[in-house]
Amino acid sequence: MRIICLWVLLLIALCGSTPVIAGEAIAVVVATNHSLEKISLNELKRIYLRKSLVNKKGVRWVPVNLNIKDPLRRNFSLILFSSLPESQNDYWSNQYFHGINPPKVMVSEEAVLRFVASTSGAIGYVRHSSVDSSVKILLLLHFPRKVD
Repeated sequence: MRIICLWVLLLIALCGSTPVIAGEAIAVVVATNHSLEKISLNELKRIYLRKSLVNKKGVRWVPVNLNIKDPLRRNFSLILFSSLPESQNDYWSNQYFHGINPPKVMVSEEAVLRFVASTSGAIGYVRHSSVDSSVKILLLLHFPRKVD
């Protein structure tokens, strides 16, 4: 019964406040010179929770988010964590107490692309259609389509 209630709350959140990116994938990106070619959803989650702080080459991960109200950030959060960004406040308060800061926040997809392309270890996400030659795609995330 509890699981059903959680799903109902998730559906309400999706329908009420989070526009779905109609059929477009979210691209997880790094700089073109990054040695990584792909990433698992589990590893991506560990990076964004700041549980994985360095990559296999010893370079510090620098995950970046969009603003908490941005529909793309909200969809990314739902896919990766099955929750909206606001519900992660307690987690980040606890992490901050232990000296771990949340991912950096960028004001736009263009800012994400510029930052990721020029910052060693940076990883971010943008709409698939926003990807340019300054970054490479490690993973495509597909938002579940609404059933009519």
